Amino acid sequence: MKENNASQTASTTINLAALQNVKPSDSITLIDAFDLLWKKRWLLLLFVLVGAAVGVFMGNWARPVYASDALLKLDLKGNKAGKAMGGEMGMLLDMASPADAEIEMIKSRKVLSYVVDAEGLCYHAVPVGFMNRLRHREGRMDISSMSLPLEHRGGWSARIVNDSTYEVFDAEENSVLVGTVGKEISAAYDGDSISIEVSLLKGKPGQTFKIGQTTPLKAARMLAGQLKVAERGKQTGVIGIKYHHRYPDRAMSVLNTVVNVYLRQNIEMRSAEAEKTLQFLENQLPGVKAKLDSSEKKLADYRHRIGSVDMSGETQALLKKEQDLNNQLLLLEQKRQEAARLFKNEHPAVQTIVKQQARIRGELAKLKTSASKMPLTQQEVLSLQEEVAVNNAQYTSMLNNIQQLRVVRAGEVGTVRVVDYAVEDADKVKPRSFRILLCSIAASLMIGVLLVFLIRLLKNGVRNALEIERETGVSVYAKIPESGNRELKKAYRMGSAYRRGKLPLVCQFPEDPASEALRSLFASVEFSVPTEHPVIMVAGLVAGVGKSFVSRNLAALFANAGKKVLLIDADMRRGVVYSKHKHGLADILSGKCSLDDAVSLTDVDNMWVVGAGNVKMAPTDLLHGERFPEMLKLARERFDAIILDTPPINLVADTELILPQVDLSLFVLHYGRHSIDQINEAMIKVDRLSDSPKAFVMNHCEREGRGYHYNYGYYSYKKRS
Repeated sequence: MKENNASQTASTTINLAALQNVKPSDSITLIDAFDLLWKKRWLLLLFVLVGAAVGVFMGNWARPVYASDALLKLDLKGNKAGKAMGGEMGMLLDMASPADAEIEMIKSRKVLSYVVDAEGLCYHAVPVGFMNRLRHREGRMDISSMSLPLEHRGGWSARIVNDSTYEVFDAEENSVLVGTVGKEISAAYDGDSISIEVSLLKGKPGQTFKIGQTTPLKAARMLAGQLKVAERGKQTGVIGIKYHHRYPDRAMSVLNTVVNVYLRQNIEMRSAEAEKTLQFLENQLPGVKAKLDSSEKKLADYRHRIGSVDMSGETQALLKKEQDLNNQLLLLEQKRQEAARLFKNEHPAVQTIVKQQARIRGELAKLKTSASKMPLTQQEVLSLQEEVAVNNAQYTSMLNNIQQLRVVRAGEVGTVRVVDYAVEDADKVKPRSFRILLCSIAASLMIGVLLVFLIRLLKNGVRNALEIERETGVSVYAKIPESGNRELKKAYRMGSAYRRGKLPLVCQFPEDPASEALRSLFASVEFSVPTEHPVIMVAGLVAGVGKSFVSRNLAALFANAGKKVLLIDADMRRGVVYSKHKHGLADILSGKCSLDDAVSLTDVDNMWVVGAGNVKMAPTDLLHGERFPEMLKLARERFDAIILDTPPINLVADTELILPQVDLSLFVLHYGRHSIDQINEAMIKVDRLSDSPKAFVMNHCEREGRGYHYNYGYYSYKKRS
């Protein structure tokens, strides 16, 4: 006895622990997610097929695109030859620009406006035709020049007449002119004129094109957006340009025009700068020459006045050393200016040059002091000779610079050279049909997965039987799964199968997983009913949960067990139970017929039914009074079990009037559709009306993770002869 109590206590403890650890219905694990997707695999396969079809269509619909590229080399250090010949002036002409600045110059309107005009990018002719585009059999029309009336710019079209002739139509499909390839054709139109010149025409006769023109500014902006200009590597000075177009020859032509226009403008810019500098130097040259002549005249006059003066060796050495120091000081000043462009004055490189200049100036000061000790005549001659030497050096340098500038202007040398011109490439870069197909399939599959999970979230009702039992205290007798039999789903939808007289599921498909779950329900009901001739009510909380399906199959199981069972369709508003008699429950309660007149034998042995009947009064009025209890009392005497198929309890009051008369109430729940609050609300109403036993049946259950898969293949049986 103690052992039994101990085992019961342990069992109760285990059940309480299980109820406390119930997984919430709104949670989903990774395994649950995979199981849900596997269950909806045919829907996902449909999405994949649709995505594949869309991908194939898009891959064929997209027009082919071809690419062409060119390569430029930017000379960031300027022209080395000019630098070597021009000395300081060569450095002044060093117009080195960063690659980013040159990239922006290539994409500027100053360059692209010339390209738009030269290549006729303001004009377009787009082929028309669904099948031609889908099969890549479109024609081609290249327009080199066109002028449309200002007030009639839209709706123009052209049609191929033959290999060299075309016809132009306005927006009203009126023929305006007939032209020939390679010739400009003009015609009057509505007080204005239209002119067009077609440089290339390909296609079959009848091929139609939509023609039009845009403003040069808009065309230049579009071209700037289509050009891909970037430096290859870092600080390499190598610029790559890429351009895409529908036709490979046009891609090559447009890109080469961009390169040539940019190259020409770069040279013109350098030539213009050289011209300005040359003009400045030529204007300054007479003044420098005058200073040189004046210093030479002073030296000659002084010598003439005092006669010949012998320069001692010390004086000549002093003069030579002073000239060398002045030249060094000039070179250091050039280096300092160059370093100042790169660094601040506090940078060590700049400070080193400044210190060297200070040292040389100190040495010059010492030479001046030494020269002051010489005779006055030699000092004056030394000073005049120094002035002549400086002016002569300045004049010679300016002459050399002018000569180099003339060489630069005549040679037209720019800071950019072309490494590779664009060439025609027949391999298309777009569309990549296989990539489009994969992306389309992936996108459609993702949409399908999101749709499956969205439907799962919208059906965020209770799915766990333990959670229902924990919250309500009412047992769940069975979980009836969805059947995988398509024919079965179609046959039993809306009770149509039984109305046509077909057998219930447990008789027609006894090996189906749902039939096994119904047999489990029958076993639980047999142990739960308190009387020998029970009245069992089967109801739902709302419509469409399958309560008629459960009641019919439960009645068939009672009949198969050798018991006489009566199935009564108590849903007099929407009866679905098929009966061979026209009379039913409504007729019995209204006094039009007796129970014997309404009872009909079915194709299942030991199973009788009573239909809903012809309702002419409110069902609630018919259920009031003593006729309904008297009918049930009479039925108890004749049958071993009575099953009532009643309306949903949350929709009408009929079930509330039937509840006090039954011995067991079964409430059918749709898996994942009802919230726990809705279930509790219904049970509060039931407890207020009746003290009889009650239980739940979960219908339309789905596979849950790695749990109960409803796989009864091991327990299936075969009839033996």
